[in-house]
Amino acid sequence: MALNKYSSIYTQDDSLPASQAMLIGSGLSEEDLRKPFVGICSTGFDGNTCNMHLNGLADDVKQGVNQLGMVGLRFNTIGVSDGITNGTPGMRYSLVSREVIADSIETITGAHNYDALACVVGCDKNMPGSLMAMARLNRPSLMVYGGTIKGGDFKGQKLNIVSCFEAYGQKLNGKISDEDYRGIIRNACPGPGACGGMYTANTMASAAEALGMSIPFSSSSPAISDDKKQECLTTGQYLLNLLAKDIKPRDILTREAFENALVLITVLGGSTNAVIHLIAIAHAAGIKLTLEDFQAVSNRVPVLADLKPSGKYLMEDLSALGGVPAVMRTLLDEKLINGDLLTVTGQTVAENLADVKPLGEEQDLLRPLSNPIKVDGHIQTLYGNLATKGAVAKISGKEGLKFEGPAIVFNSEEELNLGIVQNKIKPGNVVVIRYVGPKGGPGMPEMLKPTSAIMGAGLGDKVALITDGRFSGGTHGFVIGHVCPEASEGGNIALVEDGDLITLDVTTNSIHMHVDDALLELRRDKWRKPKPNVSQGVLLKYARTVSDASNGCITDLDESYVNERETSSGVIG
Repeated sequence: MALNKYSSIYTQDDSLPASQAMLIGSGLSEEDLRKPFVGICSTGFDGNTCNMHLNGLADDVKQGVNQLGMVGLRFNTIGVSDGITNGTPGMRYSLVSREVIADSIETITGAHNYDALACVVGCDKNMPGSLMAMARLNRPSLMVYGGTIKGGDFKGQKLNIVSCFEAYGQKLNGKISDEDYRGIIRNACPGPGACGGMYTANTMASAAEALGMSIPFSSSSPAISDDKKQECLTTGQYLLNLLAKDIKPRDILTREAFENALVLITVLGGSTNAVIHLIAIAHAAGIKLTLEDFQAVSNRVPVLADLKPSGKYLMEDLSALGGVPAVMRTLLDEKLINGDLLTVTGQTVAENLADVKPLGEEQDLLRPLSNPIKVDGHIQTLYGNLATKGAVAKISGKEGLKFEGPAIVFNSEEELNLGIVQNKIKPGNVVVIRYVGPKGGPGMPEMLKPTSAIMGAGLGDKVALITDGRFSGGTHGFVIGHVCPEASEGGNIALVEDGDLITLDVTTNSIHMHVDDALLELRRDKWRKPKPNVSQGVLLKYARTVSDASNGCITDLDESYVNERETSSGVIG
């Protein structure tokens, strides 16, 4: 079978001399025109620890590809740093960037007819964006994760990016000196790599490995390590095998593969952002994944890993114990994941893990099934008159399972941040942040700055927070996001008033405001849809096309797009 079946359109057709002339002019030989072309996408850019080293890793991938008789063609796409933009209007672009990344990778790979694709990615939206593009294109592809950052240290305190946000809350309340506050900032991020806890980047990297779309150990090898460099240099071998066997993403991204991913992120205590991202990736692969699928897994799978933000360990600690493959081998032995599924190695999950040792009693990062951190999953979906189309909670078990209290309402993150400074939030409050959803934000920004400030102020176990926005993977506490319908679309969260009693109950998966229907209708009659926050550009395009969070915040929602081979939404579990 020809390995250059896509690129040969340009390189072997005598009627396209200009195409060949431009390729030769770019440095290729006539012999190169007979080789398969491999697109190597990097989301590398300066000024962000997650992405600053990715162009170098992409060069290593290119070197390995070229040495095997293929032509590596590197290109770049954007990224947005959540850590830098959190708490500012710039955060509205973060989730939007996932669509831009997916669209741009699809565009250049489809337009230039690359035969295979490798994406070298590092930050939260890079990974789902790249996987969405791979699933759409459906040609031999794999993802290379840029790796996790090393933990920081200041005065014997282990640090990560969330330490900075929580230090801000401590500073506001006089619990930390200005000198120590600056010391934490200077030492929290000691070099390249994605945020170190089981936050969104490491969650999505782990999910990609469980899906079978990255090489084993990719999600847990540190950014600055010989293992990460070697992974990049050997990526060409896996791509050549995928080309030779014509193994494509949709051969790997099956419903059972998504079940494996859901099980892994549940065991690891991963980010709630995985909900919208995995739904979006599944959609691109022609599979319908729903909130009910996440709940079905949470009903039967416990949280076992003592990882930050709610635990004490970082991804680098897991790497030292054998990484994500060691966790997957443990889960395989316990029959929690399916070992018969194909992966980008050309082998099955079980074959990849055959020589990997499971995690035993010599460590306390991963608990045994007999002694879980939480007996069921931390990602819980809630429904009720505050979220008739669903909401997503992240409950580690440390916050309790039920919270009831009077609402205190803020119509933006900025209002809430000011309210924290002015000490408006009191113990027992249910804090409501609204008009920050996919359309209302627009862009569904993360609420990490206020939740971290609340933690730093010592209110983390004394208040709950609900929003039509979303949360960072670094958020912990009694928090519920993704409330649908969102406020800007007339969801009932828009009708909440200060003092309304709200009950949040994970045991019944309910989210309820104690306001009778007649009064709600009176409030609805007075409610007016707010004017858009933007008048042009990518944010306006996004607001006009994005689906709600329960459908993954995708911008191409069309039921007819779902692949014919997936005729049932069947509940995973």
